[in-house]
Amino acid sequence: MFEIYFPIVAMAALALIAGGALMILSRLFGKVTHSKLKDTPYESGIEPEGTTKERFPVKFYMIALLFIIFDIEVVFLYPWAVIFKWGGTFLFIEMLVFIVILLVGYLYIIKKGALKWD
Repeated sequence: MFEIYFPIVAMAALALIAGGALMILSRLFGKVTHSKLKDTPYESGIEPEGTTKERFPVKFYMIALLFIIFDIEVVFLYPWAVIFKWGGTFLFIEMLVFIVILLVGYLYIIKKGALKWD
């Protein structure tokens, strides 16, 4: 039983050792300089307004989740497009159903106003 899991355990141990060694080496040999300008928060070249401990509105997270959902849609579309020429009509209908389900969800979130930034 051990010989089955040995490569996984060895790889995990090697990853932990390498990660720990790199962190220790960067602490020992890395150049650390602090200044008031260097320690200020920076966002796209714009001077920060307020403190860094402000809370983001829930809409920000909702839009981020929607972006991830539609990004995953593209991940499913790519392999389908690669094997489409072998699947024919069945694969086309299957993907059409998938797209319709996503479109219904997208129209629902537009109707509920989830993408409005008010």
